[in-house]
Amino acid sequence: MNLLLIVFGIFGGILGGMGMGGGTLLIPLLTIFAGFEQHLAQSINLFVFIPLAIVSLLIHTKNNLIDYKKGLIILIPACFTAILSSLLATKTSAEDLQVYFSIFLIVLGVFQIISVFFDKKLKK
Repeated sequence: MNLLLIVFGIFGGILGGMGMGGGTLLIPLLTIFAGFEQHLAQSINLFVFIPLAIVSLLIHTKNNLIDYKKGLIILIPACFTAILSSLLATKTSAEDLQVYFSIFLIVLGVFQIISVFFDKKLKK
């Protein structure tokens, strides 16, 4: 089991380091293949995200890849809604939370596929 978690950490770290959100992969891996309950998988993801975000932030800062003004505009409402969402998640059953997260991943995947085709049309 520990080796499996290490492999999951590697995949989550790769995606997180690229700025794509390792949790979109880590949470399904923990729930589907490691049998973790949804709330536990999400809390582990948040715990792992903190040092990963700090390291990634330092590297991206060093390479001048951060627009602080736009980031602050996003940060304020994101923090407010994160607090509300966290409170809501604690009141939601694990099964419902898993369904909502699955819907989120499906919608995200559809948008990613559409954006690939849309980008190709713009480049022609």
